[in-house]
Amino acid sequence: MSVYAELAEMPGVIAAGEYSYRGDRYNFKGQLEEEMARMASIMCRATTMAVHMQADILAANSGNSQLTPAQGWVVRGPGFTVCVVANVFCFVSNEAGSLNTILAHMRKRLADVEELI
Repeated sequence: MSVYAELAEMPGVIAAGEYSYRGDRYNFKGQLEEEMARMASIMCRATTMAVHMQADILAANSGNSQLTPAQGWVVRGPGFTVCVVANVFCFVSNEAGSLNTILAHMRKRLADVEELI
């Protein structure tokens, strides 16, 4: 089973998916319309690129190599949280989901993924 399919079955997960770094392919499972999943994959790819750039800048200016390569990011809104590790995204309900459990699962399953950017 794919990582995103495993995530989609976890309590509190609204939807999960994976995207290509070229931006032309994606897969998802959960409570998203096809167009929303497409836009989510584009947003996640763009944000991942920005996070990598910012981590590189911080590392270069601070001399702290522990910042790179960035392995993912999290954004919390009033209703749900978006988590990304490697090229897998997960939308989690803030009320029903356990962010720690979901992130631990993502990190464990995606630990051996090479830097993709």
